[in-house]
Amino acid sequence: MHHNLNHARLWLALLAVSTTSVHCKTSSEDVAALNVMYSSLNSPSKLSGWKSSGGDPCGESWKGIKCSGSSVTEINLSDMGLSGSTGYQLSSLSSVTYFDLSNNNLKGDIPYQLPPKARHIDLSNNGFTGSIPFSVSQMDELSQLNLGHNQLQNQLGDMFEKLTKLKLLDVSFNSLSGNLPQSLKSLKNLKKLHLQNNQFTGSINVLANLPLEELHVENNKFTGWVPEELKSINDLQTGGNSWSKGQAPPPPPGTPPIKHPKKKKEKSVISGVAIAGINFGLLAIIIIIVALCKRKSSKPSSQFTDEERRSHHRSRTPLASQELSTDPGASVNKEFKGGLNSLDSTSIDVKALQKSPSIGVRSSASDCVQSFNDNEFANRLNSRRSASIRITTFSLADLYSATASFGSGRLLGEGSIGCVYRAKYADGKVLAVKKINPSLFEGGAPEEFSQIVSKLSKLHHPNIVELVGYCSEQEHMLIYDYFRNGSLHGFLHLSDDFSKPLTWNTRIRIALGTARAIEYLHETCSPPLLHKNIKSSNILLDTDLNPRLSDYGLASFHQRTSQNLGAGYNAPECTKPSAFTLKSDVYSFGVVMLELLTGRMAFDSSKPKAEQCLVRWATPLLHDINAVEKMVDPALRGLYPPKSLFRFADVIALSVQSEPEFRPPVSELVQALMRLVQRSSMTLREDFD
Repeated sequence: MHHNLNHARLWLALLAVSTTSVHCKTSSEDVAALNVMYSSLNSPSKLSGWKSSGGDPCGESWKGIKCSGSSVTEINLSDMGLSGSTGYQLSSLSSVTYFDLSNNNLKGDIPYQLPPKARHIDLSNNGFTGSIPFSVSQMDELSQLNLGHNQLQNQLGDMFEKLTKLKLLDVSFNSLSGNLPQSLKSLKNLKKLHLQNNQFTGSINVLANLPLEELHVENNKFTGWVPEELKSINDLQTGGNSWSKGQAPPPPPGTPPIKHPKKKKEKSVISGVAIAGINFGLLAIIIIIVALCKRKSSKPSSQFTDEERRSHHRSRTPLASQELSTDPGASVNKEFKGGLNSLDSTSIDVKALQKSPSIGVRSSASDCVQSFNDNEFANRLNSRRSASIRITTFSLADLYSATASFGSGRLLGEGSIGCVYRAKYADGKVLAVKKINPSLFEGGAPEEFSQIVSKLSKLHHPNIVELVGYCSEQEHMLIYDYFRNGSLHGFLHLSDDFSKPLTWNTRIRIALGTARAIEYLHETCSPPLLHKNIKSSNILLDTDLNPRLSDYGLASFHQRTSQNLGAGYNAPECTKPSAFTLKSDVYSFGVVMLELLTGRMAFDSSKPKAEQCLVRWATPLLHDINAVEKMVDPALRGLYPPKSLFRFADVIALSVQSEPEFRPPVSELVQALMRLVQRSSMTLREDFD
């Protein structure tokens, strides 16, 4: 009897185990993500089985959901007339490989995070706006990505380096613009590429070595030539572009035949003429100069104060040497000599020129591509390739005169790299001179400074302080525009009782502009440009209180300094300057946003010990509504929309997380802050009328 009872118990236990294995309950992360998605899609009745809270998608056969065990693996909601958005928890769907929401009426931005291990993503034929999220760059399992027939804008980010398994990419029928990113070269398995009906510019040379079977680039603004390697593609559509007429230039000598495209290097083009070979060295230089002489000057930069605007069209003071923007009427010979003098070059190293297959002036190249030839003359010559570059050489004697011999009365600030001085000229023009610490060049090649100047001269964005000129006589200096309003640090922490405090709307606008500047450095520049020194004293304010990020492009110097950031800005992982990543910049920016929220300094030794480090004190309070209201800068006198305040606190909390992998890329912060600025502009009036 006892034996039979034990046997029965064992049988029941086995039955229970087998039953459990058949009816596994869906993982809680997947359930929560689908609950949020259902609510975001406006809880449509046609999604049978779906719930806005709880449920068991795998056990209850929710419409469009397929599972493996307790994990959701497929979501197929194509062509169901869905509206709303997709929700913000898609990153929790870690087992989803197939994600199809095509042919619906979905609006708004594509969510920051998509299912991270997805192989097939189709969001085509919807109403998505904004940018393609940069988080796509980490989805290394992706095989098909279809975002066609939406209303996407901005550039196609440089996000394809890791997507080596991608076979289909479709972004057709959107409003994407700019040049094609260099990382498209990494798509070694790409078979179908649809870029048609956008506003892309530049050449398509970056596609030359891809194993494409379908290429649609029609109805864009592409220029140059269709590479020979692409002309054998069976399904090739190229109409409706601004292709150059006539034959494409010949490849440089030594280039392997077209039949072996993978060994072939991309050609540089100078106004339709490829300069190739040793014998044409001098001709190459003359053609470059003629091309530069013919190009029109760009509009002046918009980042002057009122006084600076008045003086901008006066002649440059005698303290500055020739500008690199050439006089269209100058003769080639005169320009040739003047150009070399202004570049501190006394002779042409023909042997050095021979090392480089060609020196290119690319009329539509990305402002931010940091690729330099090996020899210094080519570096400097290439830095002149855009009419928008207005780099002036300044003599040491003139700078000494303009800064009162770098007197203490002209000192604007002091950092680990060097000091910044105010230079004042007779015509009223005021500039800021960054005098780099000579010790940072010890053991370094003199060409390094030339490379830095060349790199900085290519960076153009409305929220950065752009380079005006440089000096390399005995000492190394960088010259920028001067902003009379000073820095965000000064506005927040050094203002007297009579100063007008920054309003709430101005604060979040400053946060958005700064985020856009960082996004430009991180995601438009190729390779990405680490700042490594983001703090409120490096965010200058123009006459309209728009932010201008300074001190970028100097990370190689920060690498050599014993200190890096001011106290309170360093991310926890940054025990040394070489440990910095893009996510460390995000953390530092989060600290700046905390300063905007609280009016407190990143580190303040005058506070009680528990409150000295702003992040340590504020982070535990950011999710507590009452605590957030208590920590707001008293200078605001309670004038802020509460919803905007709490949303801003949420953005900050994401940015200052101690684990770098959990911090969002800066492109996501831009999207969140854009929504915040739009909402605040609309709600401020109704809140305070």
